[in-house]
Amino acid sequence: MLSAGVAVAASSVPLPTWTPEDKEAVKKGQLVPGLSLLTEESMADPLPKAVAEPPKPEEIAQSATPTPVVGDQYLDAYFGERPQHFLVDPQGLLSTKDARDRENFLNYHSSDSAIDLFVYLFDAHQEIPSEVREEEIVERHFSSGKPAVVVYYYLGAPERSNIYVSPLISDSVSAAEQRRALASSVEEAMEKPDKVAQFEAFCVQVAIRIYWMERATGLVTDEDPATPQLRPLAKAPKKEKEKSALVVKAEAIAAEWGPMAGIMGGALTIVGAGLSLARRRTRYRFPVFEVPPRMGGAHAAGIGAVISFGSTTQSPSSQRNEVPDYLGL
Repeated sequence: MLSAGVAVAASSVPLPTWTPEDKEAVKKGQLVPGLSLLTEESMADPLPKAVAEPPKPEEIAQSATPTPVVGDQYLDAYFGERPQHFLVDPQGLLSTKDARDRENFLNYHSSDSAIDLFVYLFDAHQEIPSEVREEEIVERHFSSGKPAVVVYYYLGAPERSNIYVSPLISDSVSAAEQRRALASSVEEAMEKPDKVAQFEAFCVQVAIRIYWMERATGLVTDEDPATPQLRPLAKAPKKEKEKSALVVKAEAIAAEWGPMAGIMGGALTIVGAGLSLARRRTRYRFPVFEVPPRMGGAHAAGIGAVISFGSTTQSPSSQRNEVPDYLGL
């Protein structure tokens, strides 16, 4: 509902009127009421659109997300000295269980290899500060002691990883071979679905490549399989002539009951042993019976004859009477 002030203001505005010429033009079809409202000129936006200016280079630099750099509080734990553990993860990027599993694997590798494997773990998008030179760190901390392979691994981005070797290994393993070892390890990692499985596969493949580095540096040599060293077979010591069980038993009876009892016990033991031996060597011969034909033939497929003996105490050779055949037709 319009207020009184608004009604008065509206009534003061004069309404448009038709001139006689306009009425005549409408009748002849020369003028269409409201046509001007449907033309492109009337529908066009009266205000020009503002053209967006391209951003300036300094604005782009300010809006870009800066790459995270390893914090200063971790630099000493990473690069201050030769690591005490093979897995260097001061930021705790791995869970306790995963870190323990990887550390156990690296410890096992160290105990079984002439070359240690140290892994420095960083986040996928982290950057090492520019003042830290990885080659100098390796040369400073790993020039003495047990040879080592040092890996800078980025969790979740294995393709960013780098590999370095101590000076003793670099003299025998070329840079191209080091790159091939890194490339094969990255390929193995990229086949895994998650970052923890990628890290595990990467470490395993690096350990395999270290196996060949050991042989290239001469730290481990393999015997020629074509000419194996033959060791003389040690002669087996001569065994003393063992007493038979019968003699031992007879001596035991004689010692307890006297010589005569020993003789009699020995004789009985010999007789019992002879009977037992004869029973084991007994061979039974089964009699041959005429088997009645089956369905008019000498034999039939899948059908046999059952020969049974009536007595279980007598030998088969002494039983000549055949028990009725229940399978006969």
